[in-house]
Amino acid sequence: MRRYTDRKNVQAKSYHTDRFHQRPQTPKYDPSTDEVFAADLKSLQSKFDIKDAYIEIDQLVVIIDPNDNVAVMTHLRDKCDYTFLSEMSAIDYLAQDGEFEIFYQLLAMKKRKRMRVKCRIKQDQAIESLYDVYKSADWAEREMYDMFGVIVNNHPYMKRILMPEDWHGHPLLKTYPLIGDEAAQWYEIDKIFGKEYRDVVGPEDRDTKRIDPKDTKHYARIGAEVPYGAKPSTKTDEEYVDFQEPGGVPLITRFTLKNQKILKDRK
Repeated sequence: MRRYTDRKNVQAKSYHTDRFHQRPQTPKYDPSTDEVFAADLKSLQSKFDIKDAYIEIDQLVVIIDPNDNVAVMTHLRDKCDYTFLSEMSAIDYLAQDGEFEIFYQLLAMKKRKRMRVKCRIKQDQAIESLYDVYKSADWAEREMYDMFGVIVNNHPYMKRILMPEDWHGHPLLKTYPLIGDEAAQWYEIDKIFGKEYRDVVGPEDRDTKRIDPKDTKHYARIGAEVPYGAKPSTKTDEEYVDFQEPGGVPLITRFTLKNQKILKDRK
């Protein structure tokens, strides 16, 4: 029998065990080894308190005070030619350090250089919006709030962007269940039919298991639906799956499971 282990507080435990292969970290280099990055870092250090800086995977990584994020990014845009914010988001280190890591990915197209700016904030700490510096921060900041619950001050429209406004919780937190919580299981039932239909319809099945073509309680086959819980038809599984609509597309051979081929070796 497998030994029992308490899984209630998994985030407080080690993230990795000997069951998993751990790749070595990518090497970090001194910024002085790159003339362009060295000049950019010197420009930043003349104005701001830089906690750490290094080159990793051909880009400069700079760690700053979260209270300086707007001023630092404005300086990088106006003085160092980092004119494009290509990505930004958060990383959940709450169990490990009680903090979020906020990162901004920048591109200087004239210099063909990339920079990543990072800072740490506490769980209940807000971060200032970069909307007035980079317009591309608009949706990214809304997504960061939606997925992680990070509050962004002075954003022009701080609303959820992916989940419904009345959604409970933030799905990219490591404490959020992979198959959703109780509110997620009943959300569409409550919204479409009402809570009085919970016993009639049943909760949503958000499990990530393989779809079973013979399961008539949790899945439906388009064009071959049967009443809830009824026995599936006598068709074979291969007949359920076609890769084109009836009639197909002109001049294109209809593709089904029956005429597919699995190549053993790459050509």
